Amino acid sequence: MDTSGSMTGEPIEAVKNGVQVMISSLRQNPQAIETAFISIITFDSEAKQVVPLTDLASFQMVDIRATGTTSLGAALKLVSTCIDNEVTKTTAEQKGDWKPLVFIMTDGIPTDDWQLGLEEFRKRKTAFTVACAAGSAADSSLLKQITENVVSLDTADSQSIAKFFTWVSASIGVSSTKVEDGGQEVTGMGELPPPPAELNIVT
Repeated sequence: MDTSGSMTGEPIEAVKNGVQVMISSLRQNPQAIETAFISIITFDSEAKQVVPLTDLASFQMVDIRATGTTSLGAALKLVSTCIDNEVTKTTAEQKGDWKPLVFIMTDGIPTDDWQLGLEEFRKRKTAFTVACAAGSAADSSLLKQITENVVSLDTADSQSIAKFFTWVSASIGVSSTKVEDGGQEVTGMGELPPPPAELNIVT
């Protein structure tokens, strides 16, 4: 999640609320409570993992503030490290975790060498990655270079951001159900719930 200075005020408050709504919604989903673990990484002048990979029941949101620049590259690099350290790989001896779903939300243009971070991120296996360009200052064509699955919000206001998090919850719920019922992973946007009207799919 982008926590740079431009997110100050309504956007950052909306993100905090959105996370809480997402967690309480997922806690009511019997499949998600069994299978979903959540981690939160913020990026401003640096990238920080503010919540390590945690099961839904134990998840506690921390306070986040908006300040500084937009180190998206550092965030992609940190996600890569966290995947290495926290996601259990399948081996001959043990069944590992399902591939992670990655949701990126930013309202601006990266201020660091994001392509360097992207090189690292591409070496990791994810089920899918969705990037959200929140508001008019975000560059969806740049996000398209990170993932095919890009959605945009016309405004980074509380209503739009809330809709984004509601859709993320529904997407995680669908993924958990597929994993639990059929042992299948979601592989693309077509298998996710249709996004709300506020969320435009960038083609």
